[in-house]
Order: sequence, then C-alpha cells, then structure tokens
Amino acid sequence: MWSDKNSIVLSQVSVVLFGAALLAVVVWAPRLVEWLVGFSRAELAGQEPFFYVTIYVGALPAVLMLYSLHKLLDNIGASRVFTADNVAHLRRISWSCFFGALVSFISVQYYFPWILVSIAAGFMGLIVRVVKNLLAQGVVLKQDADLTV
Repeated sequence: MWSDKNSIVLSQVSVVLFGAALLAVVVWAPRLVEWLVGFSRAELAGQEPFFYVTIYVGALPAVLMLYSLHKLLDNIGASRVFTADNVAHLRRISWSCFFGALVSFISVQYYFPWILVSIAAGFMGLIVRVVKNLLAQGVVLKQDADLTV
C-alpha cells in the first residue's frame, strides 16, 4: 500500500536521479553540444561556447536546488514540516528556478528554444514561491499555537 513515507522515498530517489542526470550533462556537455550542433537544422556552428556557458552556469543553481530539495525532504521525512529552515529551503529553490530562468532567457539570444526552459523555470519558481509563502504562514501559526499550549 502506498504511504506518505513511500512518497518521500520516491521523491528522494528522484532527487538523486536528477542529480545523476545533472552530473552526466555537466561531464558530457562537450559531446552533447557537438551532437546538438550536428543534429540541428539551425545554423549553430560557432555557437558551442555559448552552449557551454549556459550549461555550466545553469548547473550552479541546479545543484543548489537539488541540495535544498534533499534537505527539505529530509526534514519532511523527520516530521519537521512547519519550520523556518524549510521556508529557507523553499526560498533557495525558488531563487534557483528564477536564476535558471534568467540564464536560459539570456541564452535565447543564440538559440531560441531556450525560451521554453526559461518559461518553465520561471513558472516553477513562481509556484515554489507561493508554496514558500504558504509554509511561512504555517510556521507563524504553529509558533502561535505552541505559545498557547
């Protein structure tokens, strides 16, 4: 039977898999860019350095986001939900999404399909920011309830 614990474990495994995928992209970036330039019908010859910058600069917020997700899931698994620490993790996740959206938006200058990544990352950052605000209000309510009891 499916449980909350199973859901947390699945999320933790997903974070590890995304981390492995990110590592693979970073390690294999030259091959991936070479493949894309050769495969694409767009005129991308000479644009390889821009792809490298996008990949490597974009990997930084991705690592921070995955780390924050890992810590957030650890806290949830330990029944530490309405905490200022989790609010901080969600804040870092949302800013990581916004930074990724900015990097990919700038990258639209040399490869237009980055706009899709930019929109998705920006929207994700917005959703996480709303959840962060909700959790922050929950922390305040929990603190008030703890003081009353």
